[in-house]
Amino acid sequence: MIEKGKISALQMGKMIYLAITPTAILTASGISFNFARQDLWLSPVWAFSGVIAVPVVLGLNRLFPDRSVIQTLRDTVGRLPGLVIGAALWLYYLYISGIILREYGEFIVGAFLSDTPLIVVLGSLVLVCALAVRGGVEIVGRFADLFLPAFLLLFLLIVLLIIPDLHITYMMPVLGDGILPSVKGSLVLQIWFGELSIAWFFLPHVSDRENAKKTLWITFGAIILTLVVSNLVTLLLLGELTGGYSFPFLILARYIDLAEFFTHLEALFMAIWVLGAFVKICVFFYITVIGAAEWMNLADYRPIVFPVALLLTLFGVWVAANYQEMTHTISTSVIPLSFTMFIVLPALIYAIARIRGPGSGNRYSSGRTRK
Repeated sequence: MIEKGKISALQMGKMIYLAITPTAILTASGISFNFARQDLWLSPVWAFSGVIAVPVVLGLNRLFPDRSVIQTLRDTVGRLPGLVIGAALWLYYLYISGIILREYGEFIVGAFLSDTPLIVVLGSLVLVCALAVRGGVEIVGRFADLFLPAFLLLFLLIVLLIIPDLHITYMMPVLGDGILPSVKGSLVLQIWFGELSIAWFFLPHVSDRENAKKTLWITFGAIILTLVVSNLVTLLLLGELTGGYSFPFLILARYIDLAEFFTHLEALFMAIWVLGAFVKICVFFYITVIGAAEWMNLADYRPIVFPVALLLTLFGVWVAANYQEMTHTISTSVIPLSFTMFIVLPALIYAIARIRGPGSGNRYSSGRTRK
């Protein structure tokens, strides 16, 4: 493997949590509401993609404990098919990283810096992320250590301050149209929960791998709880208006008025989201860079960090003409594509490795050197 750095299982859990929740809190409730309506808060509970992703990536790591994702693909399906699948996987991560970056840009430009060109907002964040990615997985893990407490504290502060203005009647009747609407609403969320499979890229670098299983399941549960809470408070404040906002959770921060003194907390929400989005983009940026370097058999991934940063910025601009087009793309074509790359592909690789017989992963991980 190219990356020699190590992180703890807890750091991996923090990275994955921050790689999923920021954009899910920001945009998922508005998209899911169009399907789930008053059962919006239940949609995260049906996160079956996470239930599949966690055991699959843990199983792959048991079979190939010291092999990277690209090496695992080559070992499992052969060199040429592995290269083809690896290239498709890399292009997908570049594409999804562009969508994540564009979500960040649309939020900052649309809500706060309306006179700033989008390319400037995207480019400035990518530059900072590139510097972090060049430092390796350990640096990204330390940023997650640093930012997660602040993210959780500010999130809880907004939730607690909005409680007096919530209307419990907005969630009634619970399951009034049956379970199907909330399940349909969860289909959009499968993109975010499928991102648990990014643990595949980080498990080989975990120093205390015996704690990885527990950490991933706890992370999965924490993400579900966070999204249930964010969807619930959004629904109980906005009701039928939830689907009409691009960033529903931002409205909560703007709505807070405590004794006409503690008001207009949208800047606080921006701080929450920028902290989380920074780690999220770093994580996906790192995966994109390390995947490209492994695919090209480079000795070091650092020389390609800034070229990939340029590609990522361009993808962030090109991925959609505007925010409405992007949300339409996410709720239609991105769902099956993400499910395929996050869930189906790892599951197929795991199934093939199991069919080849017990110990095949150990044979490859111990008996071959990287070519």
